[in-house]
Amino acid sequence: MVKNGPAKKLTIYVDETEKLHGKPVYEVLMNLFLKKKIAGASVFRGVAGYGSHGVFHTAKMLELSTDLPVRIEVVDSEEMINGVMPDVLATVEKGLIEVSDTNVIKCCIKGK
Repeated sequence: MVKNGPAKKLTIYVDETEKLHGKPVYEVLMNLFLKKKIAGASVFRGVAGYGSHGVFHTAKMLELSTDLPVRIEVVDSEEMINGVMPDVLATVEKGLIEVSDTNVIKCCIKGK
């Protein structure tokens, strides 16, 4: 479990249509983070966005658009983020990967 104080935030941006071995990249990453015991990860689906290719995607064009941006965020210790990075780099072919310093203010499990 991540503790209060200095930590790292890993943020990955991919297109929701990106796949690895037939599975969405964001699902592959979530399974990887769970397997590696990363403190927590979330996936967010964007309502609009574009990347270095310059193609604009938006949920307004088609109600069920399937090529929207997806952001995966992970917060854990520097050691844990560094430990999972080789697998992340091998998984993400197209997208943006960034790591930034963060400060955990509160992290607790209900009932503890």
